[in-house]
Amino acid sequence: MSDTRSSPSATPQRSPEEQGPANTGARWPLPEEAFWSESTDPHGARPGERTAPQAAVAEGPASGEGRQEQPQPAAEPGKRKRDPFLDNVKFILIALVPIGHSLVPTLAADSARAAYIFIYVFHMPLFVVISGYLSRNFWNSNAKTNKLVDTFLVPYVIVEVGYAALRTALGSKWSLTIIDPAWLNWYLLALLFWRLSTPVWKRMKYPVPVAIAIYLFAGFSQISGDFSMDRFFGLLPFFVIGLVLQPEHFELLNRRWIKVVSGFIMLGAAAVAIFLAQMGAKLGPFYYKNSYQDLNLSWYMGLGLRVGLLVCALAMCLAVLALVPRKETWYTDLGTRTLYCYLLHGIPVLIAKEMGWLSVPWLYGPLGVLAISASCFALAIILCLPETRTVFKWVLEPRLTWLYRRPSRS
Repeated sequence: MSDTRSSPSATPQRSPEEQGPANTGARWPLPEEAFWSESTDPHGARPGERTAPQAAVAEGPASGEGRQEQPQPAAEPGKRKRDPFLDNVKFILIALVPIGHSLVPTLAADSARAAYIFIYVFHMPLFVVISGYLSRNFWNSNAKTNKLVDTFLVPYVIVEVGYAALRTALGSKWSLTIIDPAWLNWYLLALLFWRLSTPVWKRMKYPVPVAIAIYLFAGFSQISGDFSMDRFFGLLPFFVIGLVLQPEHFELLNRRWIKVVSGFIMLGAAAVAIFLAQMGAKLGPFYYKNSYQDLNLSWYMGLGLRVGLLVCALAMCLAVLALVPRKETWYTDLGTRTLYCYLLHGIPVLIAKEMGWLSVPWLYGPLGVLAISASCFALAIILCLPETRTVFKWVLEPRLTWLYRRPSRS
């Protein structure tokens, strides 16, 4: 998840996602109503509210103005709190973001490279699947539509300028290209365009096959990173798959035998990642953006690689969804504020890279992977705390109600 252009360190290309994707969503990873706002509930209720029992997940709240504190109604008989499943998924995924970015300086070590490959095969794809799922009814609400500016464009510009200033302060030359997102900011633009394309996919008879065909044929072209178009096409099938998913599909994963199989899938994936790392596998394919030419592959090898990567990523995504706890955990509440971890973790990570703290010799090995992972996990917890949101909400979740016309009353 690092990019030469995005990070001052001597790491690969532009986005932290390029040295590995960054992840990140709405009630489930990535912005549903307000990126991953605390006030947005994919189950259709705000935190603390109660909902009638449902399969697994319902649509997100219709209003982006639901951030105002509302008195909580007393619990009604026969009703229960929202299922914490999605918040658990969100936090686990977002914790992997700073871990992946921080492993970049030590990728010369097989252990770090194996962990990196393992994370990035499924991490961004699962974020995108969830984002697609939460976008199914995005255009059914004026308030949600307003979020295209509030939660994507405004934070995008602020973060882009902020990271450019940070890189300059760390000794790099000032560089700011709004149309070419640097480092972790690529996801905001990619998600914006995925959301804009939602009505088209919803009108198609066979959206998933069409999206997969576009994904495969996009590999024949060297697509520019401007406006995140390379990632838009590279991860498109996952977004469209999310659009067609229904709550009952998630419930199907909550079976013991599926959980057992999922455990073996993840163990097998870890073994393959270790093997690939020892073989010196290149990281380009795991960024879901490079053309077959960029990867030095023939057209048929390129197609085979993309198909194989798609299958492996989907298998790991399903396995993760099956294994994540469905009950409330100590980190469930943290999963309601993942936006802050996603957009803010780059500050300490960038500083640590530039100061050489992530390149000390003893970090090049299994012990280093554990140390980096534990530190970044603690960082994710801190950045998802309510206090962090209180401090940065005005920047990352601005309320621009003055910008929009009030809907006419009939």
